[in-house]
Amino acid sequence: METATGEAVPAVLAARRISKSFGGVQVLFSVDFDLRKGEVHALMGENGAGKSTLVKILSGFEHPTSGDILLDGKPVTLPKNGDAEKFGIVIIHQEFNLADHLTVTESLYLGHELTRFGILDRKTMRARTRAALDQLGSTIDENALISSLAVADKQMVEIAKAISRNARVVIMDEPTAVLSGEETRILFDQVRKLKAAGTSFVFVSHKLNEVMEISDRVTVLR
Repeated sequence: METATGEAVPAVLAARRISKSFGGVQVLFSVDFDLRKGEVHALMGENGAGKSTLVKILSGFEHPTSGDILLDGKPVTLPKNGDAEKFGIVIIHQEFNLADHLTVTESLYLGHELTRFGILDRKTMRARTRAALDQLGSTIDENALISSLAVADKQMVEIAKAISRNARVVIMDEPTAVLSGEETRILFDQVRKLKAAGTSFVFVSHKLNEVMEISDRVTVLR
């Protein structure tokens, strides 16, 4: 990608010649991938092609055996265990990353709790959680326990959590797998709004119609 003056613009997030092995079994072979500002870049491929492994590497949950991850054109080692959020990179996992014993509000702010005079500011956290859910058109109770929610509602909480973090990069691993058509439409509406504001998305899906609807570019792993 270039500016109007012909200067190259570095990708927000990129993988360069990424390879990954687990116990001597290689699952990624010298993969290149880049994500531009304000785009939806779809990642497709058959089961076992390495899609989930690549997104875990792009979000820091796995480190590559070889190759580099670049943020704004500069090599970076992303911290593990979700701390890549400090770099503005948020992943919506295919497997829910929620604690059943917490409320929806507590789940959204786990590790990012708001305080006032050294005390948890539960009122503000509840209000902001409600706002994030309203943005998605969701009627989920912000005080409900995660364990009480249906599978589709848990996915909406994951999406609301990503939106509430004001991420530069949102990685979505099969986010619509358990959503209804209407819930998928609401999600895509929010993706378009955030994209217009400069947020970048990696969209992993096996649903070709959704990929064609929401994506600017597609990369296929084989």
